[in-house]
Amino acid sequence: MRKLVFITVFSLIVMALQAQPRVVSGPMLGPVELRDAKIWLEVSTEVKSVTLQFNKKGEKKRKLLQYKGILENEFNPVVFTIGGLDFNSTYQYNILINGKPSAVGGEVTTKDLWQWRKPVPDFNFLTGSCAYFNEPVFDRPGKAYGGDSAIFEAMAKEKSAFMLWLGDAWYTREVDYFSEWGLWYRASRDRAMPVMQNFLKAMPQLGIWDDHDFGPNNFGVNYVLKEASRKVFNSYFCNPSAGENGQGIYTMMSWGDADIFMTDGRWWRSADEMQDSVNGKPNTEKVMLGEQQMKWLKNALLYSNATFKIIAVGSQVLNPVSPYEAWWKFVAEYKELKDFLQDNKINGVVFLSGDRHHSEIIKVNRPGTYPLYDITVSPLTSGTHKFGGTEKENPYRILGIDEKQNYGRFSFTGKRNDRKLTVEFFGVKGEKLGEWNINENELKTPKTNNQ
Repeated sequence: MRKLVFITVFSLIVMALQAQPRVVSGPMLGPVELRDAKIWLEVSTEVKSVTLQFNKKGEKKRKLLQYKGILENEFNPVVFTIGGLDFNSTYQYNILINGKPSAVGGEVTTKDLWQWRKPVPDFNFLTGSCAYFNEPVFDRPGKAYGGDSAIFEAMAKEKSAFMLWLGDAWYTREVDYFSEWGLWYRASRDRAMPVMQNFLKAMPQLGIWDDHDFGPNNFGVNYVLKEASRKVFNSYFCNPSAGENGQGIYTMMSWGDADIFMTDGRWWRSADEMQDSVNGKPNTEKVMLGEQQMKWLKNALLYSNATFKIIAVGSQVLNPVSPYEAWWKFVAEYKELKDFLQDNKINGVVFLSGDRHHSEIIKVNRPGTYPLYDITVSPLTSGTHKFGGTEKENPYRILGIDEKQNYGRFSFTGKRNDRKLTVEFFGVKGEKLGEWNINENELKTPKTNNQ
């Protein structure tokens, strides 16, 4: 009886605490630029006002930003944009809930203005895909699919410029697929995991989606809730932008001498089962990026002066022996991009992908120009995959890691015109699992006698 009373009282205390106005998750850093920064968080239904208080580190004068959006919904993601900052400066911030200080806060450091003034900076970013948090009542029976989430504790200790999520930042379940409420619930619930919180504020977080944070497995253009899904995704990531004309979530960002092209492989995606060719010719109706996004990507690549041009895609791009989703299976569109890269002598291109539940680097040679590389980083916490079948001895693979949770670190180092990209893979506790590097000069179109 005494035990029952204790449990009842404890439950009431927990319920009372949960009913208090509070920060549900975050803060999470969004894009950080030279003179502004975005800070994201989610608050509980009881919160009536949210204020960001910040000051330059070492200075006492504080400024306040009042959130002007709608609150008191069931799900309340909030984004602050702090403007008028000094470059290469650190700012401290904390959150006021209903006018009262909370224990929630952190620091943010703006980019440095190095262009035309200093050597190109050395820096690194983290990347990975497929983060699954178990919820037994909704998970499929059998062995738990989600792995050791302590990997986020190791990642939080990294001194990195930003984190680039490569899709499946959360996993919708069957109960979520055709429920708009379910889509909001899944993103909110997974983002609020305690193990995530230190990582979210440790560095800026940017992301693309793949099928599981878009909707059902392998879905694309046909998904009936894709408009709602886009709204959810844009509410839980504060990327620099999200597509154009209210379509898609593609965008780009720059850091140092790298441009990151963050593509959307779901919004316009044709069914994987659509025929690759019709009457012996590539089927132009089978697309992954779609006409609008391809036009944007081509122009963005032409405008880019970056040493390294990283094209992030949810699905693998190059793997010629993959039995699963890959961009090369969308034959017409894939050929269109490859031809464009070669015809326009676009240097420094490297593909970065997730999805596969193993990590690897695929190399595909191109006659007359430099090879293309597809670097896959997966999984963070979801189930792992073992190389087998046609992929067991993949002749295109130059590095492979299977049956292990892992994340990647991309480091950019060296003097101008001799820059090096180093890719490292790390396990749950931050132990190194593999390393590969390439010099910028290995990613350039060979000069001919006419050049």
